[in-house]
Amino acid sequence: MATLAPKLSFKEQMHQARERAILQTACDLLGAKSFDAMTMDDVAGGVGIAKASLYKHFGSKEELCCAAMVEVLHLVNDFITTLEPTLPPVTKLRAVVRWSLERQMAGEIPLLPSHNSSLRAVLMSNQDYAGSVERLSDTLGAWIVQAQAEGVLDPELPPLVVLYTLYARACDTVAGLLLESGLYQREDIIELVLRTCFDGLRSR
Repeated sequence: MATLAPKLSFKEQMHQARERAILQTACDLLGAKSFDAMTMDDVAGGVGIAKASLYKHFGSKEELCCAAMVEVLHLVNDFITTLEPTLPPVTKLRAVVRWSLERQMAGEIPLLPSHNSSLRAVLMSNQDYAGSVERLSDTLGAWIVQAQAEGVLDPELPPLVVLYTLYARACDTVAGLLLESGLYQREDIIELVLRTCFDGLRSR
């Protein structure tokens, strides 16, 4: 007989709900501005709580933003599990890039930290972050190798180059600039970026 999980107290439920709100606000702010530009005051104001209450959940901006980055990785890994396993590898790769573009234009994906950002060191030492990145990279890498074997992706390109190119789409400014231009609808932008990403710029 399955053991039921202990029921959380109202106080614990409120604590978790507030923590989810903090993480969502941090993700939104990191999607709109860089880590260095975001402040804990921004987050507290976005959630509607005192900064002292914010520090009860996360002891520093680095700790909070690390948790936000981990949350995004969990979301993309969860999305991958919804894809039909029998789909062609390149179709699954396109689906992941489409997902990231949709989240990016909605301001829900944090911009990646610069190499000299203090956040980067925190991320690299976080086991949950490192494990999630490794799981995502292994999955995408396997699809890339399969797509290359099928001749759908250029087999002469090192798989790592393809992987990093796909990762770059999640923090590319092209989609945002096209959206700001007002010349294209969101779906058109996604299709255009997918086309340039997977088909290149050369005339067919």
